[in-house]
Amino acid sequence: MTDPVAFRIGPLAIYWYGILMVLAILAGGYIASLEAKRRGENPDHVWNGLLLVVLFGLIGARLYHVFSNPQGTGVGWEYYRRHPVEILMIRQGGLAIYGAVAGGVFALWLYARVKGLDFLTWADFGAPGVFLGQAIGRWGNFFNQELYGYDTTVPWGIPIEQRYRLPQFADLPETARFHPTFLYESLWCFACFLILIFLGRRYEGRLRDGDLFLIWGILYPLGRCFTEMQRPDAWLVEGVPMAQLLSVVAILICGGVLIYRHRFAGKPRQA
Repeated sequence: MTDPVAFRIGPLAIYWYGILMVLAILAGGYIASLEAKRRGENPDHVWNGLLLVVLFGLIGARLYHVFSNPQGTGVGWEYYRRHPVEILMIRQGGLAIYGAVAGGVFALWLYARVKGLDFLTWADFGAPGVFLGQAIGRWGNFFNQELYGYDTTVPWGIPIEQRYRLPQFADLPETARFHPTFLYESLWCFACFLILIFLGRRYEGRLRDGDLFLIWGILYPLGRCFTEMQRPDAWLVEGVPMAQLLSVVAILICGGVLIYRHRFAGKPRQA
């Protein structure tokens, strides 16, 4: 069994989730700075704007969770509407990646506008790092014993303590194993990180500014559509997971824009 607490400093508990989130942010920022430097831009902008991006990303991630309605958890908009102070208790969990990306993208746009930078160019620098950060950050779910799927007999199934189980799994034996949904998403995100790094170098002369960002908006939602099938706590809208609906919309929009830009827009940038 895993312990969500990595260590304690007196009465203060330091959680694995928080440690991994910090590592994810730093790793993503480092990759973005390398991409900026490789393209001849000042990598200091990454570190100067990172705090703003993280702040707005955190706000977006929390708001998405607050207004959601996850199945079987009893924690969603109806709960927070009655207990508004709990909205601030992020140490208790409740962050959503789509909200985080929306907030972070807005912050990047704001920073780029203030500094006179091209938003799409810098969005491309950040896209691979976002994938790497997601791949790392998902392991925080492992230590929290969350983001697991349905019970299974596959060799890589993981145990979940009774106190962390959703109500529909409460009667299963202690030896029951569950799909590691967090692992599926982590592996997908790491593979997509490698894909973006490869595309950014192999086809640099054929890409337009913003293409890697759009490809993120296709690849991540594509993987999310499948991992949502192993989310018994998904937020459902008319029986369909909201994350799947958002994923389909993102794929259609980003895919459509990508096709339009390469078929009808001007010439791509030159390496």
